[in-house]
Amino acid sequence: MAPTARPTVAQPLSPHLQIYRWTWTMAMSVFHRITGTALYGGTALVAIWLVALASGPAAYAWVAGFFGSIFGKLILFVYTWILLHHMLGGIRHFVWDAGIGFDKTQRLGLARLTLVGSTVLTVVVWVIGLLAR
Repeated sequence: MAPTARPTVAQPLSPHLQIYRWTWTMAMSVFHRITGTALYGGTALVAIWLVALASGPAAYAWVAGFFGSIFGKLILFVYTWILLHHMLGGIRHFVWDAGIGFDKTQRLGLARLTLVGSTVLTVVVWVIGLLAR
């Protein structure tokens, strides 16, 4: 058997982020993964709230006081954005699964809509929540 020819130029072993120029769709894909991971922390917050609710008035008062503080509200606001951003990213992928939105301008529009839409929806949810109080 003849030996195989070796490349004369060193090739990277696999593509990585330092090679590619960042795009909106790449950034939103990274954010989608980050927000998906961060949802685990939000689920823990919901579990803490439910355990406090089941533990009695003293435990619930402490948790309600924490979530009612400025820091607690900031955490809940960010969690709301994370939840809505991940949801819109999932809808974007669902649209792509339907075979729609692969044109360059459509991809860019969907990626931007994910970021802008999640921000606007977060503000709308919080305004409605505060007005309903």
